[in-house]
Amino acid sequence: MYALKYLAPLGVTHMKDPQRVMATLAFRSNTECVTYKALFETKHWDYLVDQFKQEFCRLYSMTLEPLLNIYLQAALSALKTPFCYEDDCTKADPLSQESFCKLAQPLPLSKQHHSKLVYYITEELMDTENPPLVLPNGYVYSTKALGEMAKKNDGKITCPRTGLVCNYSDIVKAYIS
Repeated sequence: MYALKYLAPLGVTHMKDPQRVMATLAFRSNTECVTYKALFETKHWDYLVDQFKQEFCRLYSMTLEPLLNIYLQAALSALKTPFCYEDDCTKADPLSQESFCKLAQPLPLSKQHHSKLVYYITEELMDTENPPLVLPNGYVYSTKALGEMAKKNDGKITCPRTGLVCNYSDIVKAYIS
């Protein structure tokens, strides 16, 4: 009944496959018939498992590779530079750790070897002339911008994002390696 209901419509275009599938019900797994013996081999079951996984992922719009792996690979690739594999690599670099270094080995190098910090309000480059400063709440702003704000407000700084008010003396210089 099942075959008539679900496999018969396939018979119009793929008659050979439903016939072979139905014949496996009549044969045992240790059959000597070459045609059906191949259907019971272990490699055939592995193929069916892979095919099921692919169809399951396609049906539910999932990736075959777990998303955590994809995100981790993207992050490691973004951090990976030729300098990561040198002996004098800083310990702050995640790729200086052996486990991360091993994971990043087959990944491509990042396109940009040197990063630039740009202050989002004035769009000025933060460098040695205008170093980044860190407020007590962890937000980073340029020295020029915070200096101008402190001059206007008697040495007080107001964080543009959170509204935190602090003294200019509470600010710490950020060191980027």
